[in-house]
Amino acid sequence: MSSLTLPAATAAASQTTRHRPPVVLVVLALFIALLALLPVGFVIAVGIDTGWESVKALIFRPRVGELVSNTFLLVAIAVPACVVLGTAIAWLTERTSLPGRRLWSVLAVAPLAIPAFVQSYAWVSVAPAFNGLWAAVFISVLAYFPFITMPVAAVLRRLDPGLEDVAASLGTPPWLIFFRVVLPQLKLALCGGALLVALHLLAEYGLFVMIRFDTFTTAIYDQFQSTFSGPAANMLAGVLAICCLGLLLLENAARGSARYARVGAGAARKQQQHELGGWGRTLGLLVCLCAVILSLGTPLVVLSRWLWLGGVACWDNADLWLSLHQTLFLALCGAVITTAFALPTAWLSVRHPRPAFRLLEGCNYIASSLPGIVVALALVTVTIHYARPIYQTEVTLFLAYVLMFMPRALVNLRAGIAQAPVELERVAQSLGTTPARALLSVTLRLAAPGAAAAAALVFLGASNELTATLLLSPLGTRTLATGFWALTSEIDYVAAAPYAALMILISLPLTGLLYKQSQKLSGL
Repeated sequence: MSSLTLPAATAAASQTTRHRPPVVLVVLALFIALLALLPVGFVIAVGIDTGWESVKALIFRPRVGELVSNTFLLVAIAVPACVVLGTAIAWLTERTSLPGRRLWSVLAVAPLAIPAFVQSYAWVSVAPAFNGLWAAVFISVLAYFPFITMPVAAVLRRLDPGLEDVAASLGTPPWLIFFRVVLPQLKLALCGGALLVALHLLAEYGLFVMIRFDTFTTAIYDQFQSTFSGPAANMLAGVLAICCLGLLLLENAARGSARYARVGAGAARKQQQHELGGWGRTLGLLVCLCAVILSLGTPLVVLSRWLWLGGVACWDNADLWLSLHQTLFLALCGAVITTAFALPTAWLSVRHPRPAFRLLEGCNYIASSLPGIVVALALVTVTIHYARPIYQTEVTLFLAYVLMFMPRALVNLRAGIAQAPVELERVAQSLGTTPARALLSVTLRLAAPGAAAAAALVFLGASNELTATLLLSPLGTRTLATGFWALTSEIDYVAAAPYAALMILISLPLTGLLYKQSQKLSGL
């Protein structure tokens, strides 16, 4: 069977490589890649235009040193804490006899539906004096540990239990098996999750403003508001961009080049469930219960309290429903546009996996790693000087969504296109259909589930986006996130509660979709 399948696959691959891609798609992918590099080019251009002496004066000053110190301490403490908590919950729910472990696994992912700035709003409501570094670490861990739990849990479901059996047969105790056998195989998931958490920490604005903790993002926004895209804000954005690129390089080095896949399919068998003793069961339940209560229960209880105090009157607000309408419109349009922009690059990377096309794809990942405020500053500067008609219009806001959320669309589109047989495209073209039309009428229809998942994840990000929307949205635009932010800035927590509730209600179904996808990827 393998002798017939392998040459066929090789022939198909060689045919895919020999066919020349449509020029239109190549041009579109090149244009999108250049557009994605706009924020990076902006940072470099501002540095050159400002001059070394001015750059040195703006960067090497006590304020920047304070921001670097705050950012370093935040990342150095919060990321390991997320890794420990997320890995512990993944292990307890996937590999132990913890009572109700499936329910705990769902509840551990649910905090993703609550925006980080809503988490901060809840804790500030409970303890108004809650501020500073440790408050930032505490709330960040509660908001972002699911980014570790999901990928680690998915890997734990796929691990070959035979390796653990061999280690156990050699007399290795269970705790040592975890550190010597299991943990090294979680390296990719841990590095990817930790990178995601760190990038979120660098980009987050609302969470840290509420607890009065200064980071680069809060300082850039304040500087922009006071000097309107002055050199100081741009230089801070440059330092923040360098920090983000440094994290990417660090994560790439930490991953290494080790192989983590099985050679064969292995035997179909369930993962071994470790029996927890009385104290172990109690401790495991306590860890999961505390994580869920603090990250999910507290925001929902606080939100319910404010909604109860506001009564029906807090829902009788024309601005609230206008904000819901504008949020749905902007997020839906942003999701469709971003998915459409991602299509040429995703198709080329699957059907023509050449180094040049992979480089074009990589440009989108580099740009999206930069915080939204850097992307927004780049678009503000470019549109003011070179595209004034689209300055502070929905066009600019949609461009920001494309730059920030492109990888969400690319990953899912690639998976969908890879599952659509290339031979069907060839048959359509042999009947006189153009390559572009064959892509739209044949491949895209078969890749529809992947495209829908891509659009859903972009919608989730756009509906809760704050910093770029604050800077780029047209006058009079009020999304749920910006409306919530305006009311909390006025300490009107009762009026802000419905905005937060609607954001969570919008996010819950998409978070459920994300959880189901992680289940499917692990073979369940």
